[in-house]
Amino acid sequence: MDLDQFNNMTVDQLKAELTRCCGSSRWVEQMIAARPFKSVDELLTCSDDVWQYLAADDWQEAFAHHPKIGDLDSIRAKFASTSDWAQGEQKGVASASEDVLQALAKGNSDYEQKFGYIFIVCATGKSADQMLTLLQERLKHEPAHEIRDAMHEQNKITRIRLEKLLS
Repeated sequence: MDLDQFNNMTVDQLKAELTRCCGSSRWVEQMIAARPFKSVDELLTCSDDVWQYLAADDWQEAFAHHPKIGDLDSIRAKFASTSDWAQGEQKGVASASEDVLQALAKGNSDYEQKFGYIFIVCATGKSADQMLTLLQERLKHEPAHEIRDAMHEQNKITRIRLEKLLS
C-alpha cells in the first residue's frame, strides 16, 4: 500500500495493519491519532517518538506479539497474522543445527524466567548462531538495562514492518 491508502484506511483496517507491525495497543492508538502523514519519513519518525515515550508495560505488550526466536511451530500457528514476516525475519534459524535450536530454546526459557518476557531481537539478517550469542550476552544484563535493549530491538522490528507495509 502507499501512504495515501494508509492515511485513508478506516480505523479498524488501520488498527489491524498497525498491530501486525507492533503489538502495543497504545502505540497503535497513537499512530492512528497522528494521521495523516505527509511522508513515510514523517510516519517513521512519529513511530519512533511514540514508541520511545511509552511505558514498559506497553513495550512488553508488543513483545508478547512475537514468537520466540527459533520456535518455528509457534510462528506457523499462534502468530499466523505475522507469520510471513516472522518467518522471513527468522530465516537464519531455519538452517540451524539441532544443538543451536536446543540452546536457543533453553536460552529463551532462562531469559523469560529472568526478565518476565520473551527475548526480543531484530532477527533480520542474523544467523541462529548470532542470535544465540546475543541472547547469551543479554542474559547477563540487569532488568533495567535489558528492557531498554529489548525496546530498541522492538523498534527496529516495527520500522522494518512499517516499511514492508508501505512498500
